[in-house]
Amino acid sequence: MTISDAKSQHLTQQELEATLWAAANALRGPVDAGDYKAYVFPVFFFKWISDTYDYWHARAVLDWGDELTDEIEASDYQPFIVPVGCRWKDVHSAVVNVGVTLNTALQKIEQANPELVGVFGDINWANKDRLPERALTNLLDAFHSVRLDPDHVEGDMLGAAYEYLLREFAEASGRKAGEFFTPRHVVHLLVKILQPQSGDSILDPACGSAGMLVETVNEVKNSGGDPRTLSLHGQEVNLTTSAIAKMNLYLHGLEDFSIKRGDTFSEPRFVSSGKLDTFDVVIANPPFSLQNWGASSWSNDPYNRAFCGVPPAKNADFAWIQHMISSMKEDTGRVGVVMPHGVLFRGGKEGAIRQCLLEKDLLEAVIGLPTNLFYSTSIPVCLLIFRSEKPAERKNKVLFVDASSHFEAGKNQNIMSEGDIDTIYAAYTRGEDIDGEGEGLHLRLVGAEEIVVNDFDLNVGRYIKTEVADEVDVEAALASYRDARAELRLAETRLDEKLKAAGFDA
Repeated sequence: MTISDAKSQHLTQQELEATLWAAANALRGPVDAGDYKAYVFPVFFFKWISDTYDYWHARAVLDWGDELTDEIEASDYQPFIVPVGCRWKDVHSAVVNVGVTLNTALQKIEQANPELVGVFGDINWANKDRLPERALTNLLDAFHSVRLDPDHVEGDMLGAAYEYLLREFAEASGRKAGEFFTPRHVVHLLVKILQPQSGDSILDPACGSAGMLVETVNEVKNSGGDPRTLSLHGQEVNLTTSAIAKMNLYLHGLEDFSIKRGDTFSEPRFVSSGKLDTFDVVIANPPFSLQNWGASSWSNDPYNRAFCGVPPAKNADFAWIQHMISSMKEDTGRVGVVMPHGVLFRGGKEGAIRQCLLEKDLLEAVIGLPTNLFYSTSIPVCLLIFRSEKPAERKNKVLFVDASSHFEAGKNQNIMSEGDIDTIYAAYTRGEDIDGEGEGLHLRLVGAEEIVVNDFDLNVGRYIKTEVADEVDVEAALASYRDARAELRLAETRLDEKLKAAGFDA
């Protein structure tokens, strides 16, 4: 097929998405729905790399003919190197030991392209007990019918299709989705609030599939800026998810980014000369109430992230918050983080940390969101916005926004429409409800002295009295009660163990 012939065969977005979902369905039976992404995404990415390589090779041959050299093609045409014997047709044509052939191809592609190391994840495609060869063949066949080169897919089609798969996999995997996927509408709102600008450096220390990094690019582009000037950085502890993040960014046409794998608490990867790197924008939806996160090492943290105290060993919420604040620049830095409502009012060590952050006047806004927005939890959540330099009119104040009524009921999760997002964003920006009372959004700019009187409790319902806020407060209080009860049971178990070890009959 010539390049001109291919131009008449553009895929529509619907055709591309249907093909991708057919690929996922090829795995039904032998593979758990929650694990589809670990198999489908690497094959999707391999098909894209191979088809793109074939496309640019044909273009190079047309341009240079017999004078084409490997050096010219590699430097002037090919975004990635695909070694001999490692193209899609080589794997798809394999008759036996298809998994071995695929393993070899992916490994050689990574070796030839150091920037791709780890991008295909850690699946052993040759393990026929985990993935029967027939299922793998069906997966390859599902992709074989489409071409994923520039003549067949346009603009942001690949990135949009990738997000479609992420969303579908999230719905299929339910609660497990929280580790890699944040609903697009939540990401869109948070990014709009942080207002990334051309030239900004961005960090997501719990980046999952990198949706927040992608959205910062979209926001800068939509506001007339130059997204190519952004410096994107993410850290993710899960190997499969970090691979998904890299693929997501590549498929959105991005190249200037750094996704590093590792535990953000014990091994922060963005460090220079023994100090944390700092960024203009730090954004994240970290795992809520993470247990066993390594609190014992934070009392002597070499990066001074426990500047307001060491959070409880059974709950890392304030560890994420302090890490993110420590990673923002002193002048332009702003932080946006998704958190459960419990961080607003829990006492003990967390209460002390919250008081410290408020006394440092770092918190700009608390935005209470609707319930049931996330796949991983139905509890109410909030956005916390921190700034290294707050606007003069908000110094020694905190803006409280109750947006809990701004949603549309969905099949499995509630969603915020573009109208909801615009209303919440405008209210945050102006500090007033532009739609007026009775439109379901309430807000107040509260002075520090009132917060002090309330013992540094940031419960939205304490400052904004509505029926909806009261309902959310009840749910949040119940969630906090369950957390406290679990900690009490753990303490009782440990006490029993100590008594038994000492010879007492507990």
